[in-house]
Amino acid sequence: MTKRDIPALPRGGACVVVGATGGIGQALAEAASASGAFARVLRLSRAGAPGGHIAPDITVDITVDITDEASVKAAAASVADVCRVTPLRLVLDATGFLHDNAHQPEKSWRDLDPAHLAKAFSVNAIGPALLMKHFLPLLPREGKAVFATLSAKVGSIADNRLGGWYAYRASKAALNQLVRTAAVELARRRPDAIAVALHPGTVDTRLSQPFAKTGLAVRPPEEAAALLLGVVERLTPAMSGGFYDYRGDPLPW
Repeated sequence: MTKRDIPALPRGGACVVVGATGGIGQALAEAASASGAFARVLRLSRAGAPGGHIAPDITVDITVDITDEASVKAAAASVADVCRVTPLRLVLDATGFLHDNAHQPEKSWRDLDPAHLAKAFSVNAIGPALLMKHFLPLLPREGKAVFATLSAKVGSIADNRLGGWYAYRASKAALNQLVRTAAVELARRRPDAIAVALHPGTVDTRLSQPFAKTGLAVRPPEEAAALLLGVVERLTPAMSGGFYDYRGDPLPW
């Protein structure tokens, strides 16, 4: 396939970045704004603007908690108001949970903890599923549009040779299946639209910093964002439902 055969995102639409106050999310929002491809870039985050309302300028913050369906539904309604004038062409979900003060990635099955598993699935799988439920219907019925959620290579079952990290691996594997399933339905309803899971590589953020091994290629968020947006530009409807890395190469399930 040549570059000429790859459909471009129609310019002048809206881009939504969920998790826009995180390391990768903030970089994605800034890169999307700087690209000039979008008339509106809407930044969604739990730490949104005061009052959680849509501001009249180009960069907009909307408060959303992806683990609360009422919050996701309200955020989607706010985006829908914008999209009556500006079609929604790109949704980037940059949310994710690996560790916090109470939970660290498991080294053994002895470390399995119901609360950790529940939180990982809530943020990494159920939250993005709710985003798909309420945001996929907002994508235009014609022309290229993309819903991309950040997954992780460790969510690949076929690639798992090291073990450990039970909750993160399993919740990202669940996310991949949710994206694949939603893409099947999306193809029937909006054949030009694309839903994918993307692996950003190891990025210099709070999520990965404690676990970046010596010698591992760690990218600054700005570089990761540029690579991911490049992948989005090269996506075709035939690639919908896939799992790709930051180079656009397919990853095994």
